[in-house]
Amino acid sequence: MMKRLSTALLATAATAGAFALALPATANAATRTTATQATTASSSDYDYDDYWGAYLSSNGRAKASGWIGVEWDRRQESNEVHVRGKLYDLDHRTYRQGGKCGYVKFAVHHFGDDDGDWFDGRTYKYCGAGGFKSFSFAKEDVQSIRVKVCQIGLSGSYPTRCGGWEYLYTSESE
Repeated sequence: MMKRLSTALLATAATAGAFALALPATANAATRTTATQATTASSSDYDYDDYWGAYLSSNGRAKASGWIGVEWDRRQESNEVHVRGKLYDLDHRTYRQGGKCGYVKFAVHHFGDDDGDWFDGRTYKYCGAGGFKSFSFAKEDVQSIRVKVCQIGLSGSYPTRCGGWEYLYTSESE
């Protein structure tokens, strides 16, 4: 009788243990599925989307990275481009030692601008070594958009130590 009771208790404990181990795995799989569906749903709202960067200033003391999404109208004649990102200030020198702020500049080329001009871009500045600033903007009728990361003085108006222009999107590549 005691042997049968011990066997029954052992079987119950083993079943409960297996069930307890299976629950976190099932919950974790459900969480992963939900997260994947959320990511897919947000990116499927756009005809084109991609992560960009990280791009650096020429001396590596400023950095920017982010995401771009392009949504076309029904007739594929007009679009709206959404850009999100973060600008990092990686310059840990004091201002007295020559420390500068992070600076990012975007240039936009619109449809119908056959003269090749780039304009209508946004600029963002962040001063705070080791930190970052989030930014976002949207533009319409964009043929191409590019980004350049630089440094700029705390109260300066001219960027320095710029990296090269990096293309984030061009309609010809779609």
